[in-house]
Amino acid sequence: MTVSWRGVFPAACTQFHSDESLNIPGTLKHLDAMLAAGVHGFVMMGSVGENTTLELSEKKELLKATLEHVGKKVPVLTGVAEYTTSQACRWAEAAAKLGADGLMVLPPMVYKGDDRETMAHFRTVAKATDLPIMIYNNPPAYKADITPEMFVELADEPKFACIKESSDNPRRITDIINLTKDRYVLFAGVDDLFLECVMLGAVGWISGLVNAFPAENRLIWDLVQAGKWTEAREIYRWYTPLLHLDTHPKLVQYIKLASAECGYGTELCRAPRLNLVGEERERILGIIRKAIASRPKV
Repeated sequence: MTVSWRGVFPAACTQFHSDESLNIPGTLKHLDAMLAAGVHGFVMMGSVGENTTLELSEKKELLKATLEHVGKKVPVLTGVAEYTTSQACRWAEAAAKLGADGLMVLPPMVYKGDDRETMAHFRTVAKATDLPIMIYNNPPAYKADITPEMFVELADEPKFACIKESSDNPRRITDIINLTKDRYVLFAGVDDLFLECVMLGAVGWISGLVNAFPAENRLIWDLVQAGKWTEAREIYRWYTPLLHLDTHPKLVQYIKLASAECGYGTELCRAPRLNLVGEERERILGIIRKAIASRPKV
């Protein structure tokens, strides 16, 4: 199954009201700001979108509103991050009926399966949908590791169109390409390894900090595509202290705080995540505000 997914795809934040109810107008307003900056697609309800805190009815409501609002301007994918394979299949089926352009499928939450169980999960979800699938590999966060050799085994399923590689190991990009050639579309999935991954062959970037800095994010992407590596490195060095925030267990709180500081939405997360306080909040705000004060001209 061939997909045209390329470029910067925000792992979009989900906005909430003060009572933690879903704030769809706020979410769509944020999407508009990123569209205006020229992003190439969206992943709704991924890790940054707080997928696992949403009820199935909320997921349907948010995805439906997003698809209607965005139209066909850019592809819209949804995260599939469920606790069981059957739940993942039900959400995959629902997302297809609503009109999603694709799925970003994660391993099962909480339970760390072995290689056989992990591949069986992805294959079963693929059978439940006709949509193209981006396989999300993030062993630091979700413990299950989908190795390059496993991607060779999975290559016989045509719905597996794309890989979001977030293993913290840029070598994986080369290993996957050496073993599978051009079988998969490869996306960088770790913000502070983006430049390394795209140089090695990734053609897209699922980004968290783009929620806060969409114009700068698009700038570095455009510089890379133009082969202006010196200029791209300069922007990357400015951006990297912010991009490091994407690799912390509190990445959702950090990214939402950065977005709020930049005028996009609020920092409110849904429990069990709580707003940052004390020294940690001041430290993260210091990183964000230093970057804002020294941001490059776009």
